[in-house]
Amino acid sequence: MKSVAEMLRCTALLLAAALAPAAQAAGPAPFDLAGPTLDVVVTRGKTILPASEVPNLAEGDKIWIKPEFPASQSADYLMVAAFLAGSTNPPPESWFFPCKTWTGKCGKEGLTVTVPKGAQQVLILLAPSTNGDFNALVSAVRGRPGAFVRATQDLNQAALDRSRLERYLAAIHVLNQGDPAVLKEVAPLLARSLAIKVDEKCLDKIPQLQAACLTQGQEALILNDGHSMSIAETLTSGPGADLVMAAASTPELGYGIYSPYIASVLDIVRILDSFGTAQFQYIPALSSQQGDKLQLTLNAAPSFYSPKSVIVVALPAVEKKASLPPLRPVDPTDIYCSGRSTLVLPVEGAPLAFSTGFAHDIALVLTGKDGKTIRLPARADAVQGGYVVNTSSLAATTLGDTVKAQLQGYWGFENYQGPTFSLRNANANAWELASDDEDALIVGRQDTVRLRASTTSCVDGIMLRDPAGKELKTEWKAVKPGVVEVKLPLQNAQPGSMTLMITQSGVSEPHPVPIQVFSNAGRLDSFAMHAGDAKGVLKGSRLDEVASLQIGAVTFTPGDLSTQASIDSLTMPASDAQAAAALKPDSGIAARVTLKDGRVQRVNASIDAPRPRVALIGKSVQPSRSSGDSNIQLANQDVLPQDARFTFSVRAQMPATFPPDQIIEVATDDEAFSAKLTIANGGIRLGDAKVALVTLDPIKAFGFSAFGPLKFRPISNSVNGDWQPLVSLVRLPQLKELKCPESPERACKLSGSDLFLVDSVSGNAAFDQAVQVSDGFPGFSLPVPHPTNGKLYLKLRDDPAVINTVALEAQLLPLSPDEIEQAAAAKRDAAAPPPPQ
Repeated sequence: MKSVAEMLRCTALLLAAALAPAAQAAGPAPFDLAGPTLDVVVTRGKTILPASEVPNLAEGDKIWIKPEFPASQSADYLMVAAFLAGSTNPPPESWFFPCKTWTGKCGKEGLTVTVPKGAQQVLILLAPSTNGDFNALVSAVRGRPGAFVRATQDLNQAALDRSRLERYLAAIHVLNQGDPAVLKEVAPLLARSLAIKVDEKCLDKIPQLQAACLTQGQEALILNDGHSMSIAETLTSGPGADLVMAAASTPELGYGIYSPYIASVLDIVRILDSFGTAQFQYIPALSSQQGDKLQLTLNAAPSFYSPKSVIVVALPAVEKKASLPPLRPVDPTDIYCSGRSTLVLPVEGAPLAFSTGFAHDIALVLTGKDGKTIRLPARADAVQGGYVVNTSSLAATTLGDTVKAQLQGYWGFENYQGPTFSLRNANANAWELASDDEDALIVGRQDTVRLRASTTSCVDGIMLRDPAGKELKTEWKAVKPGVVEVKLPLQNAQPGSMTLMITQSGVSEPHPVPIQVFSNAGRLDSFAMHAGDAKGVLKGSRLDEVASLQIGAVTFTPGDLSTQASIDSLTMPASDAQAAAALKPDSGIAARVTLKDGRVQRVNASIDAPRPRVALIGKSVQPSRSSGDSNIQLANQDVLPQDARFTFSVRAQMPATFPPDQIIEVATDDEAFSAKLTIANGGIRLGDAKVALVTLDPIKAFGFSAFGPLKFRPISNSVNGDWQPLVSLVRLPQLKELKCPESPERACKLSGSDLFLVDSVSGNAAFDQAVQVSDGFPGFSLPVPHPTNGKLYLKLRDDPAVINTVALEAQLLPLSPDEIEQAAAAKRDAAAPPPPQ
């Protein structure tokens, strides 16, 4: 007769077995169970560091390990430190070091081990004490070293990525508790520092809703970070080293630009599940830095019934050479103010510098005018987007006008030489008014001037002092390096001399810049338009006072106003566009201008000859050899591959025939790239006097970097016609081969060149579970889904709204020996008879 306890235990086991497939299908459980804490200290030579400051181990390092269990701990744990030598090399038994954590010298003082020569990974196993437990653990690791190598890699990768996510979430929480409105300003800095994906739509919400939006889908927020991956990996043989493909090896994933964090967790669970025995099952533990200690978190509750749970912990990989953080300034051209008491140096490129303690004892190092070296402590602050330096001690130091400073310190045990920055003393600034603004200041309105200096980083404030000595507040902002734009409140000012007072950090007295303001000249110079147009341009000064302009019965009203070299230009569209277009060419017309105060003045107006006009007749694309052989089948027929030859025909409308000096200008939508095609340069060939064929070679005309919608316009006698849409220019990547594993659950590998031109790739026409390609992707291969019916579906970065087809035959890859073995084991298990009840 079974006891009640035995019956309950059997019921629990049956429930676990029944629920296991459903749980597995739903994905791994989150790491949210608190585990034990590990005290880990590493000694290299004469230097001792806590594990929280050690990104990698080296041969000969001494590692001291001591677990901390609560005082109420009733179960005894055997701790085993094991070293691994790669996925195909079983470690010798001498590389396993047991420690009875509940008794003896090791229980009181901890375990000290030395990294042996040839070791590549370090593993810690925590197992409930049983007879033969040490031998069973040694046998499991030596029997399948590759699985444990992969587990250590994935655990390290997941822990590093999780450190970034936890730092991001903690910062969002703190900011939301304070002033939620600050999130809109700080979130982009956090995202840049920690390589976290921020949905910009969240920042458009009201402040109270931003934090919840910014933390949705937490695991998917982590972007790919090559530096943390290089730290997690070591040189191993076989496919175990390929963490990038591991990130895309599961159908749940579609994270081409995201970190392998989710895939690593899935890998860990599957690997450790695969070698469970009747005696032990293995559960992973992620380590996070808590001061000088490592806090373990679990995704499954440990079991003390057979099979008992063995907690698997990975220490940093053993590397011959440390992977130093690739920190770089956000803008290398920026000049920073040495006079500020607190200096923020924006950096990017190494999220682990912000989320871990690997970078420690960092200082900004510079040299004073006396030749002495100055070290200013610096701390990484993801919220501010860089390293924060207290420079108040520089007040007692004499520096040159400009000085170079460098971030220096340690990355683990290694000396670290970081990025350099230029610091400038505010005393060296010579301020002057921009030459175009010297005579442009008019009283009676808010006006804008630009001030120039070698650097604007020291500016704290700018005030306007009138002749009576009264200081008025201005609005100012740095618009580009060395230029500050200042809005002056001149609405109630009197003409005459005034002074801008510039307050700068590190300078006791404001710097004066004299300016001259003038009364309203009220000048009307001219009004001009082309016959057939519905708007003209009025030129003069103080045109902000214009209410309307009239030619005959046609009235024009104010549009956009701009000022250049003291001359206002006011665009004036007609109230009746059809009536304006009917005006005939003429000169010396007396137009009437009505001002806002009711006064009426006269101005000379001219209606010039009509703008040239052409009508587009047809167009064709002649593919080049490379684009003609492309395996990308463009769905949008109104696009032009960049290396193709494009011909279009036009018919003359105004004038009725083409002159010998006819020009057709083709440009990108933003007019950053343009080409003028003529009869002389061969770009235009006349079919007859009224019809012309225009030929464009985009590569020769624009170079590689032009893309997007193209437009064209005729130009005759230096008069520009109106722009007309022409075609959309796209650049095509070269797709060379597609390799796919036999298992449809694993991702394929798409290889080629210029893959940054790909926006996203999907395995089906519905374009779900698409792989998004990161901006500026520099690689030559991508993980992509399995093709449907031999076809992939692709969106180009230059035309992301259209889904194109890729016809590229996939090369099937055979299963690896481990996968064959797993499949055979699964088949045997399925065929085995059920155990007796």
